[in-house]
Amino acid sequence: MLRVGLTGGIASGKSTVARILHDLGAAVFDADRIVAGLYAPGAAGTRAVEALFGREILDADGSASKPAIARRAFADPSARLRLEAVIHPLVIAEIRRLFSEAERSGCPVGVAEASQIFEGGYAKEFDRVVVVAAPDGARRERAAARGIPEEELGRRSAAQLRPAEARALADDVVENAGSPEELREEVAALYSRWLGSSGTSAR
Repeated sequence: MLRVGLTGGIASGKSTVARILHDLGAAVFDADRIVAGLYAPGAAGTRAVEALFGREILDADGSASKPAIARRAFADPSARLRLEAVIHPLVIAEIRRLFSEAERSGCPVGVAEASQIFEGGYAKEFDRVVVVAAPDGARRERAAARGIPEEELGRRSAAQLRPAEARALADDVVENAGSPEELREEVAALYSRWLGSSGTSAR
């Protein structure tokens, strides 16, 4: 099974590309959902952030508060680094488990969607890393439509590699600058190349 990491800047269209890949037959895993599970009451991630930041980081039900964590992490670079140091290994372990499960099921391609693949230093976990790129104006419009203020967009973007750096490190780049139909065609062509290069076929 080909193991693919899917990344890109905030509001670049990663989730849209992930959905297309799922429709084409890939097993797709979302790092945000993995983190959500890790932040459940009593889960490993919740215990880790409580040890870092104290009980005030928890919601009333005992789960980790993602808004509170985000405020701490984006306001203080050292806090973000400490957070990543404890959470990233947990996410990687779960991605490995999900990949193994998908491979046992006979899936030809597994895709992990995550925003910090290069920044977290775990590109080596994948056979290929795909960067989704989009024009700055389009990203701002999408972020605004999702209720993300421009200031927050800037903070999140600053925590990631610059687009040119990410492109240089990527094995594949998906250009999300046109219509939804053009994006689907581009992703479908890329998926076909993966299947051909890995000697597998779509189920």
